[in-house]
Amino acid sequence: MSISDPPSAPGTDPTSAGTDPTTRAATARHDAELGAADSDGSRAADSDGSRGADDAGSPGLDAAGVGLAEPGNRAPLTRRRRIAARVVTVLAALLVLGALTLPNRPWQLEPGAFLRIPLEALLLAALLLALPGRPRRVVAAAAGVLLGLIAVVKVGDLGFYSSLGRPFDLVLDWSLLDEAFSFVAESIGRPGAIGIALGVGLLLLAVPVLTALSAVRLSGLLVRHRTGTTRAVATLVVVWAVVAAFGIRILPAMPVADSNATTLVYEHAAEVRDRLYDRQKFANEVGVDPFRDMPGDQLLTGLRDKDVLIAFVESYGRDAVIDSEFASIQRVLDDGAGRLQAAGFASRSGFLTSPTIGGASWLAHATLLSGLWVDNNQRHRNLLATDRFTLGDAFQRAAWRTVGVMPAVNQAWPEGAFYGYEQFYGGPDLGYQGPKFAFAPMPDQFAVHTFHQRELAGERDRPVMAELALVSSHSPWTKVPSLVNWDDIDDGEVFRQGIIGTPTAQARTGYRHSISYTLRTLISYLETYGDDDTVLVFLGDHQPAPVVTGDNPSPDVPIHIVAKDPAVLERIDDWGWQEGLTPDASAPVWRMDAFRDRFLTAFGPTNARPQARPR
Repeated sequence: MSISDPPSAPGTDPTSAGTDPTTRAATARHDAELGAADSDGSRAADSDGSRGADDAGSPGLDAAGVGLAEPGNRAPLTRRRRIAARVVTVLAALLVLGALTLPNRPWQLEPGAFLRIPLEALLLAALLLALPGRPRRVVAAAAGVLLGLIAVVKVGDLGFYSSLGRPFDLVLDWSLLDEAFSFVAESIGRPGAIGIALGVGLLLLAVPVLTALSAVRLSGLLVRHRTGTTRAVATLVVVWAVVAAFGIRILPAMPVADSNATTLVYEHAAEVRDRLYDRQKFANEVGVDPFRDMPGDQLLTGLRDKDVLIAFVESYGRDAVIDSEFASIQRVLDDGAGRLQAAGFASRSGFLTSPTIGGASWLAHATLLSGLWVDNNQRHRNLLATDRFTLGDAFQRAAWRTVGVMPAVNQAWPEGAFYGYEQFYGGPDLGYQGPKFAFAPMPDQFAVHTFHQRELAGERDRPVMAELALVSSHSPWTKVPSLVNWDDIDDGEVFRQGIIGTPTAQARTGYRHSISYTLRTLISYLETYGDDDTVLVFLGDHQPAPVVTGDNPSPDVPIHIVAKDPAVLERIDDWGWQEGLTPDASAPVWRMDAFRDRFLTAFGPTNARPQARPR
């Protein structure tokens, strides 16, 4: 107003005083718009008589959830604030719908996945429309927090499917966070790992808060447009039922009529229940063992005086020998089989189904050596607390010297006693002085060479059985050593030459290089040091991460037995394994936990498995 205008009377609106009828009419229309929230949101909607402003959780919200002026100041909001508030409301809706429709499997992450109609959103909207103001806001906030937690679990599933080929285990996988942190710290350094951990932690805390605020904001919008939203919800329920009945889909295996969030909650709740009951089930399995009480002179009679080496090749999976993309690996195996045959060796190959994909190698080691299906850390911990009769125990009872070689272990490893190893070599015990190779602290060739020099070279009074956990083919596959002359290895400084570097983005290329390197190492070892009394069993621990194999990979891994004495392979003729080192898709597949019993049976005094007697 101008300085010549008289001051407004106390309690009057200066915008409506002293103006012409046209101005007053415009102001009245504006006030009517501002009062829409009250007329539809509070007086018509709430049975408890609360105001429309109360419904929105803040004084005076317009129909789009836009904050209005404080009481006593009816000045209109600026256009910028209106637009900003509407944008916030739209973002809130997108966050809620996105959290509901977000798939939990990486191969389903397509734009069409977010065009589904979530049943949970319709049911929640109907419930909120039926509730009075304060209970409605409480329910909206609680539902928002739950939705945020569901979104966090979905993101966890996406991460675990991408790395381990399975969903996140709400009971058991928390311990893997420490392993993940250690892996990142080994790859990019501890400061970077700490920064990533803090960022992820803050993000996970922020998601439930944001979804709760969004749900409360949208609940106010629903009741301020009660008639319209009621009709819209009813219509969408009918549409949902129709498309569900006809099975209409935007993407394969993803129906438009979506109830993914409910399914996710049910599946994870069932998994939690199974985990709680699995402890006793596993204890019963541990107690049934046909070989536990067998005398040493009846164990492994078909391998007397043989040095038996069991080598786990990190991330060596079925795809490496079947997928045409890894033809270079298959050529290494074909060439190696020919060279070994020329040196007097014969080989047989098949497949085992590993209990894990993409990581957690210790589960595969435990499964193969114990003859039990150890597919999670709870089973692994429980197994280590038992006196289960392992392959190492069998060899030790039968008078072999038993040895464990694990270059990646850099601290005390009490598990060695459980597996029956008289001698254990961790990384620091091997005396390596050369460069590190990404995750691997030393090349596999150095670990194998040092083991041979310490345990197999020279005079011995007993044969040796050894487990070698090789790690050069561990992700991220960015640095791979070259094979060197065995006589030049010494303390490992020679491995500074011929390093093969691969960018992180070229994971498949790095994977091919690393697997080929480890396979060449084992083949070259047999050519150089193998004799009539050498038996090598080498296998994969698990498939690599889906970044290499693609989505939903097979859990199978190749396994090979190589020996110069024909009597060794004659013992396994009835296994049906294929000749050579490159099994095709028709090769036999066993579960990995079946190997212990089959191996002990084949190389025992009779070709019949003894009867198990439970404790």
